[in-house]
Amino acid sequence: MTRTEPLTFTRDHTPTSTESRLRAVHLALAYDKRSISRDLSVTIPDGSFTVIIGPNACGKSTMLRGLSRLLKPEAGQVVLDGRSIHEYPIKEVARRLGLLPQSSTAPDGIRVADLISRGRYPYQNLIKQWTETDEAAVSEAMDATGVRNLSGRLVDELSGGQRQRVWVAMALAQQTDILLLDEPTTYLDLTHQIELLELFTDLHHSGRTLVAVLHDLNQAARYATHLIVMRDGTIVAEGDPQKVITEEMIERVFNLPCRVVPDPVAGTPQVVPLGRTRDQRAWSSTRSGDAR
Repeated sequence: MTRTEPLTFTRDHTPTSTESRLRAVHLALAYDKRSISRDLSVTIPDGSFTVIIGPNACGKSTMLRGLSRLLKPEAGQVVLDGRSIHEYPIKEVARRLGLLPQSSTAPDGIRVADLISRGRYPYQNLIKQWTETDEAAVSEAMDATGVRNLSGRLVDELSGGQRQRVWVAMALAQQTDILLLDEPTTYLDLTHQIELLELFTDLHHSGRTLVAVLHDLNQAARYATHLIVMRDGTIVAEGDPQKVITEEMIERVFNLPCRVVPDPVAGTPQVVPLGRTRDQRAWSSTRSGDAR
């Protein structure tokens, strides 16, 4: 099914951009010489657990890369604590904002504890070397992600899910107030997905601002306090998940007919795809038989 009608959703949240620590103003973003977004403006509410959703290749990860300074915009700017993010030294940005990229590559032969310790790099210099504070941050990150028993293992020997938890631990060891997470539940089984999302919720409740790209709409609706919906490089809806997640929005953005019902546990919106009914399948099968 292809939808061609224009998207006309409005944002139920109008942020006060001058008060937010992280915002983007009229960004033009390109990746591999291909334009992804034009005139993209967004404000991340302080203290929120913001989740970005949208179809594949809609610009979610590109926007996150722009917000993190990993991708330099062709126009516009990202503002962090009142200044363009590109005005800060790299280590200063890393002390204010952490990023878990979509895919990361560990150096050959590095052990788990050593990789997690690299999250403390922004706090090291020629004068200040490894401290008890660094040690405590790494230890806390390992406990939070359940990887302490892997600390002596080579990263190359781990499963995809184990490696993902180690990368999350490294990001947590950075101890930034703002944490950007690009598909953090990739490679994880359902149990570890929920454990990780519960951990992020705890971090949010402790005062951190989190921004995550997620594919699972029901997980996004359950855990986000602020939702951003993207399509074709633009933001088409934004705000409280209770107001943003509607049957109309899901069908028009994802081309997915559905019903939105209350989650029986959390009470948050739950997307139930319609698919085809059994009667429709039986009818299709009968028609195929007639044709033969």
